[in-house]
Amino acid sequence: MSAAPLIRLKGVRKSLGGKEILRGIDLDVAKGEVLCVIGPSGSGKSTLIRCINFLEIPDQGTIEFDGAVVRPDESLDRHRARVGMVFQRFNLFSHLSVLDNLTLAPSRVLGLSADQATQRARALLDRVGLADREHAHPAELSGGQQQRVAIARALAMQPQAMLFDEVTSALDPELVGEVLEVMKGLAREGMTMLVVTHQMKFAREVGHRVVFLEGGVVAEEGKPEEVLERPKGARLKEFLGHFS
Repeated sequence: MSAAPLIRLKGVRKSLGGKEILRGIDLDVAKGEVLCVIGPSGSGKSTLIRCINFLEIPDQGTIEFDGAVVRPDESLDRHRARVGMVFQRFNLFSHLSVLDNLTLAPSRVLGLSADQATQRARALLDRVGLADREHAHPAELSGGQQQRVAIARALAMQPQAMLFDEVTSALDPELVGEVLEVMKGLAREGMTMLVVTHQMKFAREVGHRVVFLEGGVVAEEGKPEEVLERPKGARLKEFLGHFS
């Protein structure tokens, strides 16, 4: 990991529906770091990473990427190409084949030729164990397979960082492992990752740091063994008790 942050949030606030969801978030994510974000429903976890990718525009504060402030009044295509995002619901284009799901954005946004985009897509499908499903449509795949395609689609833009928003929560339990294995592989390769998750085993084994979000603020943060095994606050202890 590099000591210099790839992603930096300063005083980020965001309200939705008249309710303040994020209440002044200061957070750094170093290059090569796997940062796991945990917390109860409604604590602001999803809003946090949606702000990083500017799917939600912060009301206050700044978000820096690789040392430069990201400005929402500028084109965000370049920023979103550098920060891949994988959602809880797979968000694949149902009318397109798996291969076409992966080649669409690299062709349109990055200007890759059809041959270049296809070559990249096939390499990524092989990487996530789905080389034999390139002609399938999303409805023909299991949930775990769809999520692996979604990860490959994000990787097709060759991002510098990846955001994961509870990507296993909609999966049947027996399909969770295949998705986590892909994510573990990315971590081993040094991908910068911000992972919103309820998979405490993943956070403990793969995360470099864990942040506990509560009420729109960072309530506790530290190394996994500190946050998950020696929690300081009563609220974090109560939250972790649901996973024992």
